[in-house]
Amino acid sequence: MTAITQTLARYIVNSQPTDIPAEVEREARRCLMHWLGCSIGGSRETSVDVALAAVQELAGKGVASILGRNEKLDIGHAAFVNGVSADVLSFSDTHPATLIHAGGVIGSAALAIAERVPASGRDFLHALIIGFETACRVGLAIYPWHYNRGWHITGTAGIFGAAAAVGKLLRLDEQQMVYALGIAATQSAGLREMFGSMCKNLHIGRAAQNGLASALFASKGFTSSTQSLEAPRGFANVLGEKPNLDAITHNLGKTFEILHNTYKPYPCGVVIHPIIEGCVNLAVEHNLSAENIRGVALRCNPYVIELCGKAKPAGTLEAKLSVYHSAAAAIVAREITDLEYRPDFISRADVLALRGKVVVTPDATIREDETEVSVEMNSGERYTTHIEHVIGSTERPMSDADMEQKFRGLTGPVLPASQIDQLLDSCRNVSALPDVALLARLATTH
Repeated sequence: MTAITQTLARYIVNSQPTDIPAEVEREARRCLMHWLGCSIGGSRETSVDVALAAVQELAGKGVASILGRNEKLDIGHAAFVNGVSADVLSFSDTHPATLIHAGGVIGSAALAIAERVPASGRDFLHALIIGFETACRVGLAIYPWHYNRGWHITGTAGIFGAAAAVGKLLRLDEQQMVYALGIAATQSAGLREMFGSMCKNLHIGRAAQNGLASALFASKGFTSSTQSLEAPRGFANVLGEKPNLDAITHNLGKTFEILHNTYKPYPCGVVIHPIIEGCVNLAVEHNLSAENIRGVALRCNPYVIELCGKAKPAGTLEAKLSVYHSAAAAIVAREITDLEYRPDFISRADVLALRGKVVVTPDATIREDETEVSVEMNSGERYTTHIEHVIGSTERPMSDADMEQKFRGLTGPVLPASQIDQLLDSCRNVSALPDVALLARLATTH
């Protein structure tokens, strides 16, 4: 049996910042800024309020920051709450080959430990890269069977990334890192059945919290299996069908999955994004009015219905996983922001009427970042558009300017403009920070 866990642990421990190519560091800085923006922007949502109220009954001494707020918690529960807020708006980053939203899991765990154990910005950024690589390579080994079976891969694979990043900042040795990965493996969890409920956000929070705990346990001498990933009853074989274990170690340190990371222009399930772009484009180009539309026909990847097929969403969390609502809302509003997923907009009569006219045809020949949208008017006229690659995809990535605009839009309602400017500057120059805890201070209210 190939020593997959040992090989991965050895890489995590031995990797140095000087081993990381410049383009990988650049993407890591974008990922860092994006995660902070999502967590700050989501910090006042109901899910975060509820999670915070619950964990305050359990939490120890407050030493770590809650992004976008002024409360402090112990490091484990801070990682948890910040993970919840990172996901709550459905604005998370996405690794297309696995559908993992890694930034919120790894960043939340790493920043919490960095407030307890001082770390330079250079070491912090390196830990994020290592954590991202770990989570996504574990995900590649089990995807797509794992995801199709019903596991929420951001929770199940993300925990390994959090353990690796925190373990790197704690300077675990190779044996301790092996144990940290094993402790993470046996805590891996998350069910797709929970999509549309607060538990989807809980998966991200728990992956961050439990990944951090895995590294801490290992640092104190807690042991685990030394073959937690590859053993017959280990993670990959239990939670995967004929797993591709080679994906975990092939070209390790030579290729980097973070270079394939993508960022969402719309706060909803990523597979709906091409449809939203197509609907907005048609609505603007032809000045469409909902009352004059006979029907909206969508041809899209089968994942759209599987992941976002809620025909009658009950509230915000379900609406963000509804292709029917998103298509109707995009035509009515001619844009999609978080406001189009609020209860008052979801229940609008014109939106409800148009939602009932949306017909979705799954087509396996259509990629996940592609769609065809056709709108038929009462007059008989028909308008059609084809989105080859949606904005935010690997082929049409969001620019630095797009990312900054998104960051400012998310943080603007929470932080003063001058503080936002400082936080952006610190993200751009994170490698020069002597103490990365500055990011936490700039990302909280006072």
